[in-house]
Amino acid sequence: MPEGRIMKALSGFYYVHTSDDVYQCKGRGVFRKKNITPLVGDFVSFDIREENEGYITEVKQRTNELIRPPIANITQAIIVGSAIEPDFSTTLLDRFLVLIEAKGITPTIFVTKIDLLTTQQLAEIKDYQRDYEKIGYAMELFSAKEPREIHRIKDYLKDNVTVIAGQSGVGKSTLLNTISPELLLKTADISKSLGRGKHTTRHVELIEINDGLVADTPGFSALDFDEIEAEQLSDCFPEIRALADQCKFRGCLHAKEPKCAVKEAVEQGDIPDYRYEHYVNFLDEIQSRKPRY
Repeated sequence: MPEGRIMKALSGFYYVHTSDDVYQCKGRGVFRKKNITPLVGDFVSFDIREENEGYITEVKQRTNELIRPPIANITQAIIVGSAIEPDFSTTLLDRFLVLIEAKGITPTIFVTKIDLLTTQQLAEIKDYQRDYEKIGYAMELFSAKEPREIHRIKDYLKDNVTVIAGQSGVGKSTLLNTISPELLLKTADISKSLGRGKHTTRHVELIEINDGLVADTPGFSALDFDEIEAEQLSDCFPEIRALADQCKFRGCLHAKEPKCAVKEAVEQGDIPDYRYEHYVNFLDEIQSRKPRY
């Protein structure tokens, strides 16, 4: 039975790419009974019925999946933030990072519009860059006046399945449209209170760029932690995760407990104060949310 990857979903049809062709497939009724919905990015087996048409018979096990956009088996999320207009926010960046880490996806950070900064502002952004790189994240700074710089993104796309994330107005569309005009990323203004964007794209598709695949719809538009439990949060901060075994008490949440290795690292300057502050704030947010029934 042939196998391939779903590259586009549109009007109930799934476009499955194999090594040598594309097949327009429908899902079998058995999926509905099992509550399985094939997603873009899924590896599937399918049954050929007519020329370039068939039925999906099996959805292979996923490494991860997103609700927005509905896509599976992502290897990388590029978080696009702006240095100014809107101002760079470590709080917003860390929210994105937590959500991405929770899905087992590798985050990469791009900061745009650095050409609009004063010398002092640029120095502050570079301080943040050093902090995040020390944690282990790749963080690139881009100037809107140097389009050639933007092509550095291509190196990150190679061999990855990438989804783009970021607040409205930070330059996601400009960044990607410079590389590939067919990636027409469009989002409406994001509600400041909810951090949600209304996507104008009517279908989800993976587009091939530089030996990698990129989702044509932005991801992580909802910035709440509904799917993350308090005990999981520390795993979404790599520098806290690395020290968790050194705390005196097992199951330490690194907030009010004594003899906590994480709090000691903050006091010694090994973990930036703002990162720990965000951790505590996010923990409080998770613990104070209303229970779901």
